[in-house]
Amino acid sequence: RYTAAEVRERAHVRAQHGGSCYRVGRCRLPNSYLYDAEIIPRVQQYIRQDGRFDNTSVWVLGERRLVTLMGCVQSPEQGRALEQAVGLVDDVMGVVNQLSVGAAPPAARNPPQRP
Repeated sequence: RYTAAEVRERAHVRAQHGGSCYRVGRCRLPNSYLYDAEIIPRVQQYIRQDGRFDNTSVWVLGERRLVTLMGCVQSPEQGRALEQAVGLVDDVMGVVNQLSVGAAPPAARNPPQRP
């Protein structure tokens, strides 16, 4: 549980995230959270249109202009290429790469035994 003072402090930090960037003209929106609704669809579109990542199973999460990549790629090199590509999308401040190479094989089911 948080005290009332801790809640106010956390709310202030959240509200101000990205504010100084906007005030000096480096950012087009006054708060980093305002980018969330538009960044993820643009990242998803970029990945689909690129072509190098058609054989992946990746999902994208984002908050405060930070994009997290999760899922499976075919090789470490493909994962790094995807991370670098997503970093080029407008307004993305950083990319967190949580990609895995390959996929876990499906669990084998034992067929029913005949008596």
